[in-house]
Formats: sequence, C-alpha cells, structure tokens
Amino acid sequence: MKKVIKPWFTFLFSACIVSLTATSCSFTKDNKSLPTIGKSVALFDHFSYIGQDDIYTSNPLPEENCFYNPVLPGWYSDPSVCANDQGDYFLVTSSFSYFPGVPIFHSRDLVNWKQVGHVLNRPSQLVNLTGQGISGGIFAPAIEYNPHNKTYYMVTTNVGAGNFFVKTQDPFGEWSDPIMLPSIQGIDPSFFFDEDGRAYIVNNDDAPNNKPEYNGHRTIRIQEFDVQTDQTVGPRKILIDKGACPEDKPIWIEGPHLYKINGRYFLMSAEGGTGGWHSEVIFRGDSPMGPFTPWENNPILSQRELSADRPNPITCAGHADLIQTKEGDWWAFFLACRPINNKFENLGRETFAMPVKWSDDGFPYITQQKDVIPVIVKREGTKRDSTVTFGNFEVHDTFDENTLDMSWMTLRGPATDLYSLTETPGYLTLKGSPVSATEKATPAFICRRMQHHKFECSTRMLFNPSDETEKAGILLFKDERHQYFLSVGIEGKEKQVSLQQIEKNESKTLASSSIMNEATVIDLKVVSKGTVYDFYYATEDNKWNLLCKNIDASYLSTTAAGGFTGTTMGMYNILLEKNH
Repeated sequence: MKKVIKPWFTFLFSACIVSLTATSCSFTKDNKSLPTIGKSVALFDHFSYIGQDDIYTSNPLPEENCFYNPVLPGWYSDPSVCANDQGDYFLVTSSFSYFPGVPIFHSRDLVNWKQVGHVLNRPSQLVNLTGQGISGGIFAPAIEYNPHNKTYYMVTTNVGAGNFFVKTQDPFGEWSDPIMLPSIQGIDPSFFFDEDGRAYIVNNDDAPNNKPEYNGHRTIRIQEFDVQTDQTVGPRKILIDKGACPEDKPIWIEGPHLYKINGRYFLMSAEGGTGGWHSEVIFRGDSPMGPFTPWENNPILSQRELSADRPNPITCAGHADLIQTKEGDWWAFFLACRPINNKFENLGRETFAMPVKWSDDGFPYITQQKDVIPVIVKREGTKRDSTVTFGNFEVHDTFDENTLDMSWMTLRGPATDLYSLTETPGYLTLKGSPVSATEKATPAFICRRMQHHKFECSTRMLFNPSDETEKAGILLFKDERHQYFLSVGIEGKEKQVSLQQIEKNESKTLASSSIMNEATVIDLKVVSKGTVYDFYYATEDNKWNLLCKNIDASYLSTTAAGGFTGTTMGMYNILLEKNH
C-alpha cells in the first residue's frame, strides 16, 4: 500500500519500518536484492510519520458525534468552503510558493475531509513562483459554487502575477488555466453568486486614493462580474474603509466573503493582522453594493481577550468562511494557531471548525468576548472515518505507486526532473541538485507538512556519496533562512551522519558521527518533543543511535522566522559547491 493512515488508537510502529539486517549491505526490500545506487542519487525506501500530541491522548474522542479541532492540523491556512446542491462540500487552503498549489478537500459531513487533489496542479497555472520567497506565491484562495451554470470557481492572488481565477464543473478533476482579473487590485478576492444570477467579486485593496492614514489602513471593495464573458464589469466600489470601527484605526481588513441569508446581505472580513490580534468582523446590508452596517458586538471570532497563560491555547483566530449545511444549520471554518505555552509554534496556521450561532438581531457569530475555541466539537450524526487526519495518526508511505501521494509537495515547481517513482520501482529516486533550499528556486526536496507538536518521522535511505559535495537525508524546512538538515555525507575520507543548522548561504554543524564507509542503507529519524528535536540514525537492525538531542525547535517557528507558512519536512538531496 502506498499510504496508510491510522488514528491514535491503532498506533503500531511496525518492526518492518525500522528493521535492518545485521549488515546494511545485505538488506533487501520484499526479499529482493538491493538496487544499484547511481552517482549523486539517493533512494528512499519509505517515509513514516507518527503524531503523538498529549492533548489527544489525554482527551480521547467519543466514537460518534464529535471531532477534534483543528479539523485539518498543520499548515492549512486561509480555509474557504463551498457546497453544491448534491450534498458535497469542498474546502481549499493557501499554498504560497509550494507546488502543486491549493489543496482541495471533499466531505459529505463537514467533519471527515479527504484530499482529492490540488486546484493548481500544472505549471501553466502557477507562473512566476521562481524568485518568490516561501511566503509569496498563492494567497488566500476562495472557492464558490455557482448553481446557475453548475460551475465551481476558485479565485486567488499570485503575488508575482496578480489576481486570477480558475473554474471547473468537476472539482475532482482538472481546473482551467488562470483567467486574469486585471481590474482587481489588492489581495484576497472572493466570488459571490446572487440568487438573481448576477455575480460579484469582493477583495482587499489599498486605502482610498492610495493614501493610507496609518499603517494597515485598507479597504474592502466590490465589482460586478459577468459570468458569460469571465470579466469584471462596471466600476469598483469601496464597501468598507478601515474596518468595523474606523475610529479605532483597525488594521488589515482582508479576506472578505459575501453571503445572502434570509433576504439580507452579509459581508464578513478578517481584521487585526495575522498575529494575536487577529479577528473576524461582520456587516449587514440590503444590497451587495452596500451600504453595510457593522454589528455592534463585533468581532464575531477572536481569542485575543483570553489569558495568555491558559492551558492548550488557541490563538490568532480569524480569516473565516461560512457554509450552510444540507440540514440547514451554519458552520464556520477559520484559521488559528496552537502555540506551545503561548510562546511559539512550528505548525503554522491550521483549519478549525465551529458551529455558527445567531444573535437576537439576526447576526451570525462564532465566539463572543472570552468564549474559548474548543478542542473537541460536537456535530450530530457524524462519525470519524478511519482515514481522517485529525487528532493523532500515523502515515506510512512505501513509494510503491507511480505517483506521489497528494500530501507531498515541492518548492515552486513540479521537480519531476529531480525525482522518480518508476526509475527504481518501490523507491523514491531523488537526484542530487546544486539548487539549495536556501534559494528561491526548485531544489531536490520532497516534503509534507508538520502536523503535530510531538511526532516521529523516519525514512530509510540508500545513498553512497562519492565526495564531500554530496549530501542527502531529511530536511526540516521553515523558509529559506531557517532549516535543520539531518544528512549523510563525506568529511575527509569518512562517511558521516550530521546535523546542520542552515541559514541563508551558510550552515553550522551541530553534531556529527562517523559510520562505516560500507554502509549504504541508513535509517534516519527525527523525534519532536514540541520544544526540542532529537535526531537519530541506524545502520543495524533496530539499533538506533542518538546523534544529538534537545535541539531548539523554536528556530523553525513563525516567532523566529516570520512568514505565513508552517514547517515542512521530507527527503532532500543537495550537491554542494567544492570547498563548501
């Protein structure tokens, strides 16, 4: 099987994952002899990931009618959700400078989400990613279903190319090439399809006349969209200037969504930036073109009034989208963070879900004042599917298929010239590349999201470096300037396992250990304890060697590095310059 996902209650780190024969050179896969290892090539036999967060083990999930928040753990930020008229729900999140772009998930109950592909899975849909930092690229995708023409639309911002949308009538299949929206400036566009067949795009833009009164002064604007010509029409209009309480000089109103509920129009937006002051606010009007009046009890979602020393804090909540279920109730999907001790987190902004409540005067809200976002949420009539990835779970990929699982990503491009699953069947073949993960290009790096504070990840690598320029192993990647590299290479005349802390254009060796030059099959493992990482290697059957422990995890955090993404990890093969 290519990929196995197991919830926490079936954890069994099978001996087959970590076992080696007494000597590496006699190891076989499925009773077959070892393949030939080409120059500068690393073969990866499998990759395993086990989530072990304490909060899930100490708060077991009831078998039915409940689910864990976050519903999509790890860096799945800026969620947007839509429903069709057949009872299907679809959800997308940001991808920034990773490839493929905009993961898309499907659900029938709003609880069990299964990834069904990527909206942007072709280079023609993701232009100009090369040269953009990891927090550039694709911002805040918004998905919407138009019942009038049975078409799905996903609209987003490519920081290096502008605003565009793609469309399809089969969200499980291929989407169109980008259709640019030159009249829509700013970021975070979102479609609204009205009952009368007219369509609109709302988005964040600059202050009036591009003259901000303070840093973070932004507007929400609207323009009509012609579904027949796929073009915007008519003038753009400012709907909201500054935010819900202009006198308070609110910052970064963004991520707008427009809804029609019970004959009234609701405009919902994020406010306060992406940090601890993040929130969601709501406005109401009688026309999509406004005017819109803010609710007196805004914000409708925030955790900023809660005590910073509370246990298991959830912070930075905002950037929400609302969806009405086929049963008629309303739910909100939004991003938030789970910092350790309210200090730092490496997981990025994750996707959470909560039911929507309604005020006496008819406004939707998610939290008020000191309401706490719950870890366990109840939704009647639902049951956790065996393959769902919330809570603690295990993933094991044996690379036995011809294509990578949807959870794997590369940087800025498909990297198909650097890896293969068919060249050596049963292995991921990764060719060494002189392009480094510190560059704004496409290195030989195949990665997946970090999804738990506490976890183990491991891989078996077949690698025989010929000189000091060749290194391969596991890379923990936050951005171009913050990385840890657990690698196998040569120093002098000795083969070594080492850990480097990588910064822009330089690295520092934190630990190293010599191994037999004959060892070509090496197991590598990272154990995260939340605040620190431990690094291991093995060249013999079940004999893990500790390379180093208590390595600072905060180095890979948003607190240290900034940016909009979480940390990723995976297989990496780099060709260094001579005399590096």
